[in-house]
Amino acid sequence: MEGQAKGYLIIIGGAEDKTGKNGILNQAHEMLSDKDILTIITTATEKPQEVGENYKQDFAKMGVKNIQVLDINTRDIANSPEICEQIKKSKGIFMTGGDQLRVTSILGGTAAYEELKQVYFNGGIIMGTSAGASVMSSTMVVQGEDNEPAKKCTLKMAPGFRLLENSIIDQHFDQRGRFGRLLCGVAENPEVLGIGIDEDTAIKVYPDNHFEIIGTNTVTIIDGTSIKSSNVSELAPNEMLAIIGVTVHTLPKGYGFNLLSREVMRLKNGGKKDGSTRNN
Repeated sequence: MEGQAKGYLIIIGGAEDKTGKNGILNQAHEMLSDKDILTIITTATEKPQEVGENYKQDFAKMGVKNIQVLDINTRDIANSPEICEQIKKSKGIFMTGGDQLRVTSILGGTAAYEELKQVYFNGGIIMGTSAGASVMSSTMVVQGEDNEPAKKCTLKMAPGFRLLENSIIDQHFDQRGRFGRLLCGVAENPEVLGIGIDEDTAIKVYPDNHFEIIGTNTVTIIDGTSIKSSNVSELAPNEMLAIIGVTVHTLPKGYGFNLLSREVMRLKNGGKKDGSTRNN
């Protein structure tokens, strides 16, 4: 798809507060008009009716007026004209948690996926939590050990939806001890930015390629472009990783990050940029 995306990404680390007090889910109400349609896609979960209805009620309580739930559980459904038309009419998309490989294997390369991308590129909002967050990156974490040091076989990766280019997103980050596996992912792909998002926390990605942190915890950013050396190509399975010179940032609400220059930013209210802190 040609050109710069005009839309926004709300990428959530999972276990978000459902009351809207932390400012994550109520982004939908703040950014959508009463006439705009928010579509909840439940492909990731094995309990689509329950999960879809719960989120529909949550968003309705926050003031979102037009909400529809789509259970797209086969590729035939994902290629149906009816589903594509419903997505095309949407201004916002919310992808639930569950299994990220289920999302990419069912939606990837389908007509529904193309319509979802069009929503984003035409100025809409794509939101996702947990598995729905992981699929937004260019490289997606499929499987990995929690609470383990960085080792060569710490994780398995697959292509994501590439809504956020040159990135690996990991969720439930600090709560499940996933620093080691994300570090290994960056060591194997140093040009790709590792973004670990804690629970009840999100990044809001703007069209100018900067993001702000929303929520109650932190976002960990691992930048591999500064790596001087690592032994990742020499390791046998399950051997420990050595990595020298990697850059790590841990950022709470009030901070942002420029994805183009890879600089940390202090933000004013509303995500406005207020200078930057260069990596030294």
